[in-house]
Amino acid sequence: MSMTSFLPIHLLLLLMVSFGANPSSAQNPEKGFRKIFDGKTFNGWEGDRSVWRIENGTLIGEVTPEKPIKTNSFLIWRGGQPADFEFKAEYRINKEGNSGINYRSEELPDIKYAVKGYQADIDGANTYTGQNYEERGRGFLAMRGQRATLEAGKAPVISKEAVGESETLKSYIRQNDWNEIHLVVKGNNMKHYINGVLMSETTDLDPTHAKSSGLLCLQAHVGERMKVEFRKVRLKHL
Repeated sequence: MSMTSFLPIHLLLLLMVSFGANPSSAQNPEKGFRKIFDGKTFNGWEGDRSVWRIENGTLIGEVTPEKPIKTNSFLIWRGGQPADFEFKAEYRINKEGNSGINYRSEELPDIKYAVKGYQADIDGANTYTGQNYEERGRGFLAMRGQRATLEAGKAPVISKEAVGESETLKSYIRQNDWNEIHLVVKGNNMKHYINGVLMSETTDLDPTHAKSSGLLCLQAHVGERMKVEFRKVRLKHL
């Protein structure tokens, strides 16, 4: 039996705060979150219906040789342009798949359902899952395991205090099965979690490229056979 089993609740909460935990989140991790996908309709979402569909309470983005796409196609949430927020969803992706959650993004005026901005990367091989990638922008910002700081005109500065070793973090991600992705985006700091494990952390101090708010989107990446599923999609404004 642990020592904490004998501690009064007020002392336990004090210890949690001392070590950086959020007591309210620990007591109710879903507090403040609301569903932004009703499980039945595209209400609040817009995208290419030849790529995106709904089945059994799940949003599905799929690309096949019979229905190829020329550019990455995004399902865009039209409920606002979040600034500081937390996002959670469960996803499942096939081994050939490539997808992600774009946030603080903006639409391209000349390509339908295409956006640019920060992306929490997801792929079926888990080569990139958990990293921060800027779609149609600066590219790789923080690889899995990295804490990166971005400054104007410089390559990302990688902290010696890493989030973890990439292959070790990869072991927490299930292949061809459901995983939970959790984004915590506040100010210029962005944290990407998979299954409760921090995968990367990015701090964007570049005054030219940093974005403080923008669109929230789900990605279907160009590929011969790509299938990604999302369910239990929810958002909390901070």
